Amino acid sequence: MLKTKTYPPSRFSRLSILFFRFFIQRFLPVSWFRAGLPTQAQRHQKTDNLSLEIVSHCWQYSNMLTYQLSSFVNHPPKNLSLTVTVFYSIEDKGTVDTLAYFSTLSPKNVTWNWQPLANGKLFRRGIGRNIAALTTKSDWIWYTDCDIIFHENCLDSLAEQVKGKTDSLYFPRQEYTTEMLAESDPMLQANAKPQVVEIKSENFSLFSRDKAKGAFQIVHGDVARAIGYCGKLSMFQTESDRWRKTYEDTAFKWLINSEGIPLEIAGVFQIRHIKKGRYAKDSWISKVRSKIRRTQE
Repeated sequence: MLKTKTYPPSRFSRLSILFFRFFIQRFLPVSWFRAGLPTQAQRHQKTDNLSLEIVSHCWQYSNMLTYQLSSFVNHPPKNLSLTVTVFYSIEDKGTVDTLAYFSTLSPKNVTWNWQPLANGKLFRRGIGRNIAALTTKSDWIWYTDCDIIFHENCLDSLAEQVKGKTDSLYFPRQEYTTEMLAESDPMLQANAKPQVVEIKSENFSLFSRDKAKGAFQIVHGDVARAIGYCGKLSMFQTESDRWRKTYEDTAFKWLINSEGIPLEIAGVFQIRHIKKGRYAKDSWISKVRSKIRRTQE
């Protein structure tokens, strides 16, 4: 396991992120903060027998994770081999039970890879992503979140789109999303126990995106193995006492000098929800963020 620092004061953590965003990114050379990128000529240019690793983090989102893992059971890939990596905490019983249930299922061309982390490491998403980047054996790695669903033909259309490609970063041009769902919505209440479920696609609307961010980063495996995921930026590799707002995707795009290239990938769905499971129930930050999300909606 990679070494990480532990629990800085919250103020220090926030200041280090601000220092990165407003000074490092603007004035310091990117080469100080990553290894050299392999040239496109040095990268594998695979056209068949493709492999993909999908990496997500789950903290108190077992109802969302159930939809995601179900999508691999309901719609396993035919034209690539898939590794599904989930970073989680053993203190999150809902997620532990969900992973245990799906471990009993064996969809074709899918390998489950559950990775427990101490809370301090889990709460800083860049730590898990960096571990996955440096250890992946796959041709491609997709950094995502557990509220993303890989529906019918998603993975096979991805396999078709990345054949022979060697750029660093791609993203799906379009996705289907729900409205901002309240905690009481039946879709969020449906998974009282671990099970295989299916979504109703008519409940989702088409949405276009213009860059890779957050849960939509598809990275060439040779690039991931060479530079990790913000591995030399200590503010994104420092353990935290609570889940931190994530700026790692912006930092990663700075490191590779790319906003990503869009791909026509079918069947990408997202469940949008007001309540954030990563914040303490009924805490002031949870209430404030819920109100902000309702206002934005």
